[in-house]
Amino acid sequence: MKFGSALSQHPIAAQAVGEAAGEVFEQLDGHPADLVVCFASGHHVGVVEEITGVVRGVLEPRVLLGGTAVSIIGGGREIENSPALSLFAAELTDTVLTTVALRVESTPDGAAVLGWPDALERLPNTLLLLADPFSFPVDAVLARVNVDAPELRVIGGVASAATGPGGNRLVLDDRILDHGAVGVFLDGGVEVRTVVSQGCRPIGRPYVVTRAERNLVEELGGQPALERLQELAAGASDEERDLLRGGLHVGVVVDEHKAEFGRGDFLVRSLLGADQESGALQVGDQVSVGQTVQFHVRDAAAADEDLRELLTGVEADGALLFTCNGRGRHLFGTADHDAGLVERMLGPIPVAGCFCAGEIGPVGGQNFLHGFTASLALFGE
Repeated sequence: MKFGSALSQHPIAAQAVGEAAGEVFEQLDGHPADLVVCFASGHHVGVVEEITGVVRGVLEPRVLLGGTAVSIIGGGREIENSPALSLFAAELTDTVLTTVALRVESTPDGAAVLGWPDALERLPNTLLLLADPFSFPVDAVLARVNVDAPELRVIGGVASAATGPGGNRLVLDDRILDHGAVGVFLDGGVEVRTVVSQGCRPIGRPYVVTRAERNLVEELGGQPALERLQELAAGASDEERDLLRGGLHVGVVVDEHKAEFGRGDFLVRSLLGADQESGALQVGDQVSVGQTVQFHVRDAAAADEDLRELLTGVEADGALLFTCNGRGRHLFGTADHDAGLVERMLGPIPVAGCFCAGEIGPVGGQNFLHGFTASLALFGE
């Protein structure tokens, strides 16, 4: 089993793909790749077909997956808003790779996702997925997957190169799409571990939701939810109050069967507003009575701490990194934070990825679409 990755910042796509594919070819000792994942910045959207043609000709992959993004990751580098092309390749001779191209169409019974395999219960347990944000309802599809295929882990990201429909490109072998989603199931041979860093840390203590309706949390532990928040703010330090004002979120426990809840047990969602009259808090997701929630804060330090802790003690031979386009310099103030931290924690392993308009990954045993998150697929034997 062998992995390789390469990054080129050459503004001319033909030169960039030649550099990257040649470097990966050498890392694989000239052997054909079984899986290649290609990430191209929006500067190369018009020539994706030419790029993939070169990749397929040089690396001869069994499966080629790819997409376009606003910023590209390669090794320990994050190339933000500049021309870039990144490749990740793997020899996975003992792994069965099954591709899928998904699209949404209207039917008399409503919207339907076409292209999904029928026998979900017999699917492998890992799916790499790249989706277009304007034409594919990632949230709804993942919710259905959680019910129909609870053992399936989905990891990936949402293309971010375009600001409107039809502007992104998705790659599946020799097909170039501007809508839907593309993916590959991995079965056997390689171990794929997922790490999802939501970039937050809990503050205060957890509460059980005692009254709620849809995304309105009305009571926490028998008291109005807004009063619980005001209690938290009253007892917070000056630093914590600054964080509360700058980015307050609500973490919802995914698996209530656990005796204690820690990092990775909460699905973090934004706090959208508060009703002074009723004392209810509006959350960016549906919350049910009986669920456990805890307030969370997000800043650069919390995001660094969260990713660092989740990667502590972890080993991998290669990785795909899907990070939010709201992270990078915007959040951390410096370049290469997430990719650089992965390199420092895991060593100089092959890494490729992109900045996404939404990151896909499992939390608490269920798959979700996230924001401001770093989602990793870690490959090893």
